Amino acid sequence: MPAAHTPPPSLVLSVAGLSLRRDGIRILDGIDWQVAQGEHWAILGANGSGKTSLLSALTGYATATGGEIALLDQRYGEANWPELRKQIGLVSSSVRQQMADAEPALLSVVSGKYAMIDYWGRVKAADRREALDILEQINCLHLAGRPWRVLSQGERQRVLIGRALMAQPRLLILDEPCAGLDPVAREHFLQFIDRLTARPAGGAWPTLLLVTHHVEEIVPGFTHVLALKAGRVLAAGKRAAVLKSPVLSDVFGEPVRLVRRNGRAVLLVEKPASRVFQAGKKSAPGRARK
Repeated sequence: MPAAHTPPPSLVLSVAGLSLRRDGIRILDGIDWQVAQGEHWAILGANGSGKTSLLSALTGYATATGGEIALLDQRYGEANWPELRKQIGLVSSSVRQQMADAEPALLSVVSGKYAMIDYWGRVKAADRREALDILEQINCLHLAGRPWRVLSQGERQRVLIGRALMAQPRLLILDEPCAGLDPVAREHFLQFIDRLTARPAGGAWPTLLLVTHHVEEIVPGFTHVLALKAGRVLAAGKRAAVLKSPVLSDVFGEPVRLVRRNGRAVLLVEKPASRVFQAGKKSAPGRARK
């Protein structure tokens, strides 16, 4: 009896030959990348690797000079862009800085459905129920009536995720969401993100993309890693295949060593011999150290 055929997972995102040039400078160079339903990806790279430019292309804030981007089988440039853009949720510092100080968390979440900042007008009963349900799902129901100005950085990040979820996106991009968090707040937030990745695939819950240059922020729920260097894909695939010392040494351009602590990867920077100085001694100019 022939084995049952398992259909391949549907693609959430497909990038082929993506290139981006500005003022004659090559910023992205032939990016090929696919994200399938049920996967959660971390985008990793050093400063200047092309992470921000890739996000700008994915969200339509930068027009690619070559290649193709398809979201849910709809190609950019051919599909109804305003409608397609609604399928992408973005949590970034640029959004956080625009929020109104007096706006309570409940309205901040409601505003995500209409892509508004500083929500005004009467809130529909259905929107209120949906926003309260989302706040409960992200463990922020107790924040519903609190204004933005009194929320902690970690609470603000959670509310922004709730705001993005209100629009029911198929893809949720977290652009360096831990920036500005102290170590304890960052750990609590990362545990929250890990719980988000554990949500069942499909339905209204989105695929997550985490943009970071900190390996330790890639919690176990992220199944795949895209490593960028100088605008190119250095490595892409399952996290175990990409998160390796030789690969990451290439990513960051320095000898690094990856260790595991409590189920998470931690990056240790090795000290190159040419940069090590013994206490109380200096290398003579022009002489190589042994």
